Amino acid sequence: MPDLNDAANGWSRRKLLTALGATASLPVMAACGSGDALAKSFPVEYGEAQWRKRLTAEQFFILRQEGTERPYSSALLKEKHKGIYVCAADGSRLFSSATKYDSRTGWPSFWKPLPGGTGTSTDYKLGYPRTEVHCATCGGHLGHVFNDGPRPTGKRYCINGDAMEFRAG
Repeated sequence: MPDLNDAANGWSRRKLLTALGATASLPVMAACGSGDALAKSFPVEYGEAQWRKRLTAEQFFILRQEGTERPYSSALLKEKHKGIYVCAADGSRLFSSATKYDSRTGWPSFWKPLPGGTGTSTDYKLGYPRTEVHCATCGGHLGHVFNDGPRPTGKRYCINGDAMEFRAG
């Protein structure tokens, strides 16, 4: 162990703390970007080339590469009709319009998914754990869920509009 009082040996308290901090952060950094959902097996699966043919560039970026659209850019943000929001990749039912609300975040938000429509996994892309929401049928990335939503669930499913399509009815 270096003598922290001996600056001549090249070690200072700052250098040691920096080295310890970097070492301690390795497990978190190694997990950054890990897509738990895309590593699993799902009922609907295609290769990358097939997904690219089936989806627009924006949909592929979000659903298959776990991207995020610009806030306030989705036409679904202002959708007010009754109906169902489905996965843009496979048509699976995800959310009812009855659970949609204006979270003022810039993304379509819901307080509850439809039963069996979504799954979750842990996302470390920002260096800390968040709950990622994915389609239960194809594993496509939809967005994230947070614990700051309205009653009755207290959840805010913050979902990329390009990951969904709306079906009136």
